[in-house]
Amino acid sequence: MKYAIFSDMHGNLEAYKAVLSALEGEGKLKYFCLGDIVGYGADPKACIAMTKEIDPVLVCGNHDWAAVGLASTEYFNDYAKMAVLWTSSVLDEGDKEYLRSLKLTYLDKDMTLVHGTLMRPELFEYVFDIDTAYKMMSIMSTKMAFIGHSHVPGIFTLEGKNIEYTAVRKISISKDKKYLVNVGSVGQPRDGDWLASFCIWDRDARTIEIKRVEYDINKARQKIIDAGLPLFLAERLGEGR
Repeated sequence: MKYAIFSDMHGNLEAYKAVLSALEGEGKLKYFCLGDIVGYGADPKACIAMTKEIDPVLVCGNHDWAAVGLASTEYFNDYAKMAVLWTSSVLDEGDKEYLRSLKLTYLDKDMTLVHGTLMRPELFEYVFDIDTAYKMMSIMSTKMAFIGHSHVPGIFTLEGKNIEYTAVRKISISKDKKYLVNVGSVGQPRDGDWLASFCIWDRDARTIEIKRVEYDINKARQKIIDAGLPLFLAERLGEGR
């Protein structure tokens, strides 16, 4: 069985479509989404509709909750605040009710899903370093956990008390390790690579792979501009930051 895990579409319909199109070539899949369907991009309604259509296992992101008043924008930069206000203004009540219904975490016998961290998921904190990753992996009850939020893909591994980080795209899973996987961002990568990012966990092959795919970035940028959103939000797409 293969699992497709993705995050942070951020209203970028072109990137989202490209990822889902790429996933069609992966065979039978189960979808898992780590939140931030909306925010920054110009197609929040269409991205919500697409998410409803594929019906993934889903947790909320900070922009999802901020757009419906469930999360504070106190720590958002000015561009993010403007995007949240705009997003909230274009969503209908059905869209908002959908975002309000999203939970902070998901847990089953195989995996844990959360947008930020398990320590205080409601605060949407970042996992940028080994210390934070160790704290989270120490309280994980599952072998595998998947996160988004930072928009930077990478994999932490924990064996005993030894933790390591790698940005290698594909790794084999060891029975003796725990894994914390940041799947990167579909709609707004920030690792210097503009290509949309997503993850494939192949349980039969015992591999985790971060994949990238091209999308119509010029169309996505123009939509942001046409919507009257900050120009910076369009420009950053091509810079992968």
